[in-house]
Amino acid sequence: MATKPAPRKPSNMGNKPAQKTSANSVSKKPVANATKSIDLSKLFGTVAKTMAQNKTQLNTADTYNHDHGDHMVEIFEVITQAMKEKQNALPADQLAYASQLLRAKSQSGSAQLYAEGLSDAATQFQGAKSINTNTAMTLIQTLLGAQGSISTSGGGSNDMLGSLLGGLMGTQQPAPQAQTQNQTGGTGDLLGSLLGGLMGGGQTATAQGQTGGDGKIDIGDLLNAGMAFSQTKQSGGSNLDAILSAVVSSSKMGDSAHRSQSGTLVANTLMQVVGQMTKGK
Repeated sequence: MATKPAPRKPSNMGNKPAQKTSANSVSKKPVANATKSIDLSKLFGTVAKTMAQNKTQLNTADTYNHDHGDHMVEIFEVITQAMKEKQNALPADQLAYASQLLRAKSQSGSAQLYAEGLSDAATQFQGAKSINTNTAMTLIQTLLGAQGSISTSGGGSNDMLGSLLGGLMGTQQPAPQAQTQNQTGGTGDLLGSLLGGLMGGGQTATAQGQTGGDGKIDIGDLLNAGMAFSQTKQSGGSNLDAILSAVVSSSKMGDSAHRSQSGTLVANTLMQVVGQMTKGK
C-alpha cells in the first residue's frame, strides 16, 4: 500500500523581513554646520565648575571679606540655572533673564558687575538666532566689560579683547577693521608693539572695533595690561593666561586683585570651551 507523502509546511519566506546588510544598516550622519551653535547652559555650567574648583583660592585672594570664591560659584550657578530655564529662548532673552535673575538672587558687587555684562550682551545679540563659535568672542568681552577699552586717532575704538583673542583663536568679529597705528606713528606704534608682543609677533597688530573714537589711547590701561602680562609670564603662566590677565586688568573686573583673578579664570574657561568647539567644527 502506497504511503501518502507528509504534508508540506506552508512557506513563509516571503513574509520574512529582509536581512540587514552593510549597505542598508549604515546610519546617515548629519552634515556638520560651518559654525557650531553654543549651548549657553553648558558653557556657563563649565565656568561654574571651574569656580567651584578654585573657590578656596579665590576666597584667600579676597583679603577683605574672604568670600569672593563663594560669590563666584553662586554667580555662575545662577547664570547656568537661568540658561536652563530659558533653554529654548533666543540668546538675547536667555542673557536678559540671567541678568534679572542674578540681580534678584545675589547682592554682591561682583554679581552686579556680571549682571550688567549679561544685560549688555543681551543688547549685543538682540535678534540673533544663536551664538556660535564666530560670535562667542563678543559674548566673552561684553560679559567681562572689556569692549571699547582702547581708541586711536585713526578713527577706531578698538576693543582689546577682540583684537588679542580674536586673532589668537582664529575667530572673526562682526565689526570693521581699524589699524592701531595712528597718523604720526607715535602712540599707535606703542599700542601696535604691545599687541604684537602679546601675540608673539613683532609687527604692528590689527585691532577690531567700531569707528568713532576720540583719538586717544589710555596709556595707563596699556601699562597696566603690560604689567599684568609680565607678572603672569614670570609666575610661569602660559601666553593665553598672560594675555587674559592683561585684558581683564583693564576691564570692569580689574578694579581689585581678586576680581581680576576670577575674571581671568572665567575668560580662560570660556576661551577653552569655545576653542574646543572651534577645533571640532
